[in-house]
Amino acid sequence: MRQYLVVVVSLLFSLQIVFAQAPKKGTSAEIYHSIQKLNFLGKALYVAAHPDDENTRLISYLSNNVKAKTAYLSLTRGDGGQNLIGPELRELLGVLRTQELLAARRVDGGQQFFSRANDFGYSKHPNETLKIWNKEEVLGDVVQIIRTFKPDVIINRFDHRSPGSTHGHHTSSAMLSFEAFDLVNNPQAYPEQLSTIEVWQPKRLFFNTSWWFYGSREKFEKADKSKLMNMDVGVFYPTLGVSNNEIASWASSQHLCQGFGRITSRGSENEYIEFLKGDFPKDKSNIFDGINTTWSRVAGGAAIGTILTEVETDFDFTNPSKHLPQLLEAHKLISSLSDVHWKTIKLGEIEAIIQSVTGLYLEASADAAIANPGNAVKINVDVLNRSNANITLKLIGISGLDEGLEPLIILENNKKHNFEFNLEIPEATNFTSPYWLNEKGSLGMYKVENKSLIGKPETPRAFHANFVLDFDGYEITFQKPVVYKYARNDKGELYRPFEVLPEATARFDDKVVIFADGKPKQIAITVKAHKNNVNGDVQFCYSKGWTVDQEIKPFEIAKKGDEQIIQFTLTPPANEDESYISPIIKIDGNQITKELVTIAYDHVPTQSVLLPAEAKVVRLDIQRLGENIGYIMGAGDDVPTSLKQIGYNVVTVDPNSIQAGSLDKFDAIVVGIRGYNVVKELQFKQRFILDYVKDGGNLIVQYNTSGRWDKQFNNIAPFDLKLSRDRVTDENSEVKILAKDHALVNFPNVIEEKDFEGWVQERGLYFPNEWSNDFTPILSMKDNGESAKKGSLLVAPYGKGNYIYTGLSFFRELPSGVSGAYKLFANMLSIGKEKVEKKPAVKG
Repeated sequence: MRQYLVVVVSLLFSLQIVFAQAPKKGTSAEIYHSIQKLNFLGKALYVAAHPDDENTRLISYLSNNVKAKTAYLSLTRGDGGQNLIGPELRELLGVLRTQELLAARRVDGGQQFFSRANDFGYSKHPNETLKIWNKEEVLGDVVQIIRTFKPDVIINRFDHRSPGSTHGHHTSSAMLSFEAFDLVNNPQAYPEQLSTIEVWQPKRLFFNTSWWFYGSREKFEKADKSKLMNMDVGVFYPTLGVSNNEIASWASSQHLCQGFGRITSRGSENEYIEFLKGDFPKDKSNIFDGINTTWSRVAGGAAIGTILTEVETDFDFTNPSKHLPQLLEAHKLISSLSDVHWKTIKLGEIEAIIQSVTGLYLEASADAAIANPGNAVKINVDVLNRSNANITLKLIGISGLDEGLEPLIILENNKKHNFEFNLEIPEATNFTSPYWLNEKGSLGMYKVENKSLIGKPETPRAFHANFVLDFDGYEITFQKPVVYKYARNDKGELYRPFEVLPEATARFDDKVVIFADGKPKQIAITVKAHKNNVNGDVQFCYSKGWTVDQEIKPFEIAKKGDEQIIQFTLTPPANEDESYISPIIKIDGNQITKELVTIAYDHVPTQSVLLPAEAKVVRLDIQRLGENIGYIMGAGDDVPTSLKQIGYNVVTVDPNSIQAGSLDKFDAIVVGIRGYNVVKELQFKQRFILDYVKDGGNLIVQYNTSGRWDKQFNNIAPFDLKLSRDRVTDENSEVKILAKDHALVNFPNVIEEKDFEGWVQERGLYFPNEWSNDFTPILSMKDNGESAKKGSLLVAPYGKGNYIYTGLSFFRELPSGVSGAYKLFANMLSIGKEKVEKKPAVKG
């Protein structure tokens, strides 16, 4: 498990290290806070495009000060971003960012929703975004989520009236929310949804504006504010001991893979929302003004409100179990409500409170983290009442078992009871994996066959324990997910989800295999066992033109968790070709075609992701000069692995080790993406790096973001070079070669415009827009309707060597096996090496 230990606040704000699935332990102050929320019947939905777009200050304020049930709808899972803490990209990054959003909601008290939209990368205009996303489907998702959640108030993070001024995803999220506001109450809109949910009409729609959207603080001060509401979100919560902006900072800091860790703030802080549609509140200080948020909102609810108001008014912080009789009476009344929507929500809330005031500890823990369909796992159940309440344990049942236990035990104060179940996992049980990745989607949309899952942040757990408890003749059923509990010497007690996986999975360690010539290569398939004593065959699947030494080979693994590597010899065709290879595991007549990817960080629950087990194989005619490459890692990429694929000896260079002459052994030095942004040591080592170039070395600097380094450091290049936010997002945009006679496009590989076919996600980003005459621009490219950008690839001789700056997205193209990208990068590494003698291999 990677070491990202994060101290945060839990859902009810007690300071602790968040290890997912651990049972919540609420203090009296937290119980009181929950009762206040139980006594408020109002909802707010915040809408934006990506994880980390949400305004945690406002979400926390609505949830914890107003006491509204507040949710965030992120249209995407952030799949197109970068990852500052690990190797996960694309759909795996989406899984990680999903969990970081859930971690943030555990802090600020919100709920989380998603649509099926895929974050395909930066988009300059909503027209492009909505075409790639499939507007009607994403709009339908927004409508379905609003109809399901039933918010009274909707707040957009972005302005629907500003297409083309910001990220196309941002504006699109606001445009879809604005349109959905009028559709959710129309039975003719998406009528197929109405078989399971009802139409709904929110009361009002807002835009979460600020001075930034006006261009300056001065312009904002002069602006007409007649349609603006203002909230001070810096309020202090005495019972919790923290202010709202502290909670918001802790919530934002859960977005670690985006580098959002931040210092907490305190004090008065204003948030503004602009009225867009619906019923404008008379009281501009109350977003719910005119909306009934009391229990009288639902038929039969007034009596419930009377009871809960009395509990809230007379709450006993020293003995919260004193209020159990009143809470049980309220539970009975809630159970009899005809309004199923509010009944379901409030039963969940009050049952959590009843469990807290009685100190009930209910847990079902499997004796292993993983089980397989058709196999058994032992479930250990702990039950403990830590109050003087008269409680009888009547029944324990495990989903999937036909029969449960009927202990009929009176739960005496602080006396623990243990039970065991032998759970046979049904053969038809679905494997544990993110539901939106079960089937192959498109560039802009995930495919979800089960429409009831749309909106859910993660796949519902397959197994739960149900506890039927009798409180002096009144029964309540509590449900708990089956988890896996274990301990580590360096961390203590830990929890992770209980997962159902295949008996074995297979993977290729290299997702792209480059054949730079016609010679065969050894291809390793690693088979991992997820149970003891598993054996079968692995079939190697490949395309026409490729040949393999033996298509089927056996495997046998004795211990669960162990792996076996099976080698196949694959020979490429004579000509250039791109294809895919995949394994089929065959065990007792069953076929498995999945690989398992485990995402494990301390700030989120461990995730098991099953993806198609495949790799891309590329037969490529490529020439290269030079041998030894020094790579300075930046924000994280897989370029070094890609360079090794075409025969380079790549050594990771520790920036702290760089000194005069230490880089001379390398034919070229490559700085990873955002290196100068995230590796502070480079500002102190830059003089040695530039001396290396001056003495005859080649330096390739990949993209950085402007100004995100120490203000005193501004010489990332030996000559004037100004970075901008220029980018070309259309991966199919036309590329023109400006310097047709330059070595970068002629030696040792001839680069033609066809070499820019098949690029993925984008051309590049954060191009320089100003540079000295020492640089030669090599390429020109542009997005539709824009002027040509010439800063994607710049080269300048410096002393005896060459300095190259590139914003081209090699970090995406090389791991995707884009042939032209490999040829161009080989030319960059080979520049000036026509007559250079080969250096001996360098050891890392």
